[in-house]
Amino acid sequence: VTHGFVGADLAALAKEAAMIVLRRIIPNLNLEENEAIPEKVLEKLQLTHEDFKEALKVVRPSAMREVLVEVPNVKWDDVGGLKDVKQELIEAVEWPLKHGEVFSRMGVKPPKGVLIYGAPGTGKTLLAKAVATESEANFILVKGPELLSKWVGESERAVRKIFEKARQTAPTILFFDEIDAMAHRRNNNSDSHANERVVNQLLTEMDGLQELNDIVIIAATNRPDMIDTALLRPGRFDRIVLTPVPDAITREAIFKIHIKNMSLAKDVNVKKLVEKTENYAGSDIESVCREAAILALRVDLKAKFVEMRFFEQALDKVGPSITKEIEEAYIKLKDQFTKARGKSMQEEKPAYYG
Repeated sequence: VTHGFVGADLAALAKEAAMIVLRRIIPNLNLEENEAIPEKVLEKLQLTHEDFKEALKVVRPSAMREVLVEVPNVKWDDVGGLKDVKQELIEAVEWPLKHGEVFSRMGVKPPKGVLIYGAPGTGKTLLAKAVATESEANFILVKGPELLSKWVGESERAVRKIFEKARQTAPTILFFDEIDAMAHRRNNNSDSHANERVVNQLLTEMDGLQELNDIVIIAATNRPDMIDTALLRPGRFDRIVLTPVPDAITREAIFKIHIKNMSLAKDVNVKKLVEKTENYAGSDIESVCREAAILALRVDLKAKFVEMRFFEQALDKVGPSITKEIEEAYIKLKDQFTKARGKSMQEEKPAYYG
């Protein structure tokens, strides 16, 4: 868990762990009377594994201070449904980072990158956060639009620097959110060549002479049809994973996650809510639960329970963000990826992708 720590970082970690012990003991001391500290109290001055785990939340590797985003505390249980998608991510990300020797034993290289795509609100970023937590790896978050610069060479330098940081702090998960903003297809008409240079730099880093040992690249997008096809070939983004529109089982799991900390009235029927939320994305269901609680408080600020009627009113306010047409379009796109990996898609894509 101390990947990327240098000597000074480890010293700071030990000091912070010791301070945590002192903060726990000092409230029990009567320091104003200048009495000797009892021997029983001194015996409690012991560093434990839990103290170091707490210190790790404060002390981070110096090599990552410029780019590090704290690994979110999101577990697989916090992601409703998506069993097949989770399994693909476990195989492509968690196994290489935690059990790399099994790939060597089988004589194959693990996947280098994973592209997660799907309609807005279907849990792409949440899945990336969960796999980062479960893999116990360093986590670098890169927002696609933030990399682009109007100055010649700056965007490529930013990409190069991010990969350098990833190599220094391996094992690392490098997560590109909204990758379509920085790596769209190079044959698109554009007044700027900045995007083309960024794509070329990405290809250089992924295919370069320097191996990406203990580094897994994850990218998320709503528009996979916009991404340069060179990035989608095997050896780059080896796994292309669709986050589907939640089915009834998944919607029920999502509801249970979002209502587990809510005080519900006895008349709340999750099964009925599931039936009424067809074509709702995970983010839509979260909004429904939040809106129901707000409606209950609007009626009575001292309300202690959320009744079924408030959920029904929330459903009238929060509609589904996914239509049948959008769902079918993403499924069709999945078939195209399966049949023709790395080939440019000849047909014109509809404008309703999120």
